[in-house]
Amino acid sequence: MKRIFILGSLTSLIFFAACQHKTQEKESETKFLVTNPVLKDTLVHKEYVCQVQSASHIELRSQEKGYLQNIYVDEGQYVHKGQLMFRVMPLLYKAEMQKAKAEMNFAEIEYRNTKSLADSNIVSPNELALTKAKLDKAKAELALAQTHLDFTEIRAPFDGMMDRFHMRLGSLVEEGELLTTLSDNRKMWVYFNVPEAEYLDYTTRAKSDSVRKVQLQMANKQLFDHPGIVETIEADFNNETGNIAFRATFPNPKGILRHGETGNIMMPIPLKNALIIPQKASFEILDKKYVYVIDKDNRVQSREITVGVEMPHLYVVTGGLKQEDRILLEGLRKVKNNDRIVVDFVKPQTVLSELNDLHAE
Repeated sequence: MKRIFILGSLTSLIFFAACQHKTQEKESETKFLVTNPVLKDTLVHKEYVCQVQSASHIELRSQEKGYLQNIYVDEGQYVHKGQLMFRVMPLLYKAEMQKAKAEMNFAEIEYRNTKSLADSNIVSPNELALTKAKLDKAKAELALAQTHLDFTEIRAPFDGMMDRFHMRLGSLVEEGELLTTLSDNRKMWVYFNVPEAEYLDYTTRAKSDSVRKVQLQMANKQLFDHPGIVETIEADFNNETGNIAFRATFPNPKGILRHGETGNIMMPIPLKNALIIPQKASFEILDKKYVYVIDKDNRVQSREITVGVEMPHLYVVTGGLKQEDRILLEGLRKVKNNDRIVVDFVKPQTVLSELNDLHAE
């Protein structure tokens, strides 16, 4: 009985030792993917908050005092140049014009009679000149009355989109009172503010037409169909913010953009010899980013890095790494400093290709 117990214990010990050996062998066979940073020229996009405005956006105001007698358009309507939009009650101005017209007719008759007498040397040339001055004055008063009457009609100065009404039918409007606004949305001006350092970088690259082209990311995070061109930079910096305003012009043939919209300008920035790593190869501790660098003995060492630009699935590293460094690509949570690991090297071009395919999806 004692011999059976010893034999069973010995068998269990051999089995346990075999299992432990297999576990250690399995652990030693675990391979970790590593790669190198990529050094290459690339293009990144810098985002700036922007405001969209119509290239032609004006306020339409009453030019005469009176009651708003007619409204011929509706809010949000597209109107054409010269189209009648509002009419302020014109009765008083019609009466003034009729009076001025009658006075002009009288002055004209008086002038003709005086001229006939002057031609016969019955009246002096001075009297003729006086009646001519009266006629000219009457014509000027008629023209002024006609202008006041015309001012009772508010017409569209250009093709554009109506905004909401600020006055309702029958309202008493004062001279200069706001009626509505009109926007020509075929061409849009997009304003955005650029810090001083980035402005200086831009001016060194602005000789290239491709640099002057920008994209507009709308509020729904979709890119606007047409690229814009940076056409204007304001003369002065804002001393409080240290920014300077840029203006990009966008065509808007389908009328998608409206005055007052917001979004983000995506400005392309070419980077020469940028050091690029996958985002998944990094980890964060207290707002600082780190990677695991694999030394020549295949030991893991954490290293802090400085990220200059963030792209989809990628970081442009500006400090802490060199192109020849090997970095851990996967399994970051399975290792710690000074661990020796078995590595499986993956070409960085292969890694970038897979990340690009992921981004495309």
